Formats: sequence, C-alpha cells, structure tokens
Amino acid sequence: MEIVSRILEGSLLSGGAEPGRFFEGRVTQDDKIARLEDVTLLEGCSHKQLRAVARITDVLELPAGTVLARAGEPGNEFFLIVDGSARVEVSVRKRSRLERGDYFGEMSLLDGGPRSATVIAETPVRLLVINRRDFTTLLREAPGLTQNLLITLSKRLRQAEAAVR
Repeated sequence: MEIVSRILEGSLLSGGAEPGRFFEGRVTQDDKIARLEDVTLLEGCSHKQLRAVARITDVLELPAGTVLARAGEPGNEFFLIVDGSARVEVSVRKRSRLERGDYFGEMSLLDGGPRSATVIAETPVRLLVINRRDFTTLLREAPGLTQNLLITLSKRLRQAEAAVR
C-alpha cells in the first residue's frame, strides 16, 4: 500500500502526529517548478512541460521515521525531497542518504513493479509527490519527458552495473 493511500485512510501517522506541521510556508506552483527544474530527470523539459508536471504534483509533509517506500511493495508514486532527508536501504550492507533535491520512485512509477529499496524519513520531510496514473497521462502528452526519463534510467543502470563489478 502506498504512502498517500495510507495517509488518506488514516493508518500512516501515529502518536497524534499530523501531516503538514513541520515546515513554515506554502509550496506554490512557482516553487514546484523551480524544484522540478533541478531534477536531472526533467532537465530537457521546457517551462511549459515543467508547469504541466507541477500541476500534477502534490505536496506532502511527514514526520521522521515514516516509511516512504518499502522494498517489494508495488510502486505508484514518484517522490522529490523538498526539505529534510531520508535513508535508502537496499540491503543491510547497502545504504545511502537522500537530501533536498534528490528523488526516488521513478522506476516503479513507470512499470508499477515492486520497489527496489526501502526509503525512511530521517528527519521530517516535505515532498513533491506524483502518482503513477497522472504521470502516465503526462508521459503521453510530453514525449520529451519520456526521452529524459529513459536517459536517466540508463545512466542509473550503468552506474549500478559498474558498482557490482
């Protein structure tokens, strides 16, 4: 079950915590576009395309310790960290950290396959979230976005292969 679904049904947060109480100020459409401009995945997109992406993007604020994605579960969302940091756990020995401007979830977003890692908020996080259904529609409407995504995924695959050697 994905994070947004869990929030909507009320099963995600415990101990009286509520989303949206960790950071000051709102994230405007212009803020979203500015953040999206820094995503290498979207680097070849026009301002018009970035506006389209920003329109389908939700803002989510969650407390430290929240599991944002769990390895093996279906992926239906793409996440961009606006504020805060998260820990990526691929295995017990393979961990990394994501910070402001980093993103995850693009592979599962494309194919609906299981998440390849567990991602846990280390601090309170503010995220831009794009769900799979909206993203699929956008990809049909913005072929340049599709090409950028394929290039980025190819680079990540090459890096992963090189790390295994």
